[in-house]
Amino acid sequence: MKRVLFLSLMLLLVAIDALAQSGGMAPPPSAWQRYRVKNEEFSIAMPTMPAMTTMRQPAYGLLRKSLTQRYLGVYADGVVYTIYSDDDNPQKSLQASLGRNNMPAQGWEPSTEQILNLDGVTGKQFTSSHPLGGVIQIYATKKHFYRIQAFGATVADPRVQHFFSSLSFARNNDGIEVSDGPGTPFEPVDQPVDIPADSVYSGKQVDRKLVLLQKPEPSYTEQARQEQITGMVVLTSVFSANGSVVNIEVKSGLMHGLTDKAIQAAKRIKFIPAEKDGKFVATRMTLEYHFNLY
Repeated sequence: MKRVLFLSLMLLLVAIDALAQSGGMAPPPSAWQRYRVKNEEFSIAMPTMPAMTTMRQPAYGLLRKSLTQRYLGVYADGVVYTIYSDDDNPQKSLQASLGRNNMPAQGWEPSTEQILNLDGVTGKQFTSSHPLGGVIQIYATKKHFYRIQAFGATVADPRVQHFFSSLSFARNNDGIEVSDGPGTPFEPVDQPVDIPADSVYSGKQVDRKLVLLQKPEPSYTEQARQEQITGMVVLTSVFSANGSVVNIEVKSGLMHGLTDKAIQAAKRIKFIPAEKDGKFVATRMTLEYHFNLY
């Protein structure tokens, strides 16, 4: 009897391992890797290589300095992990994020505030009133403002706990260096993806609409800036059940690489898929990207 139970257990473990390797589930927190970004002050563990977008605004006038903003994001097994940073005025950004208009609008409950201190950096934590659950932490270091969140699970979820407990502001942080790009989906996909038309739903057909967590804006190409090209790029795409934006089609484009910039931005969107009958499903959406020089 013991041999039968042992054999059954081994077969179950093999099946789970095979499922994980095939992309059927996200890797457990113990298998996550640590990531860092050049010129940033943090490192953190994530389930896979995050998408990252860096936006730089040049300095205007004698008193204003240049501004760098970064967006990092990962979707895995129903949870989106995002990090936003900027180096404009950390304390000012921190206070703005705590404004009366911002907190309720984002679903973060002021009454859940917790004071944090990590590696000598003071921050605050809030939880979300959204049914899916979410946790956000905000920090202001000497050089950066950071907004770090996990959305799609509660604070008691082991994945959420591991994500935040792995955050470090220590000097000489180690980890895999992240550069701008779409990252690595936890369920790898090749485009175009063969998704049957009858399994792609509209917003009216689902029980719960998708939740958009991060939508980085595209940047200008230097040629488009010199030619003063402005206008709008319109894309249609499928927001798949595995958290990837796929099957992108151009409905209206712009010259000098702006259409490509819009497509790159679309691929870096992070969201929790729509739900129907208790399952994640694909939905079709139209994306508009506006390019303005002023």
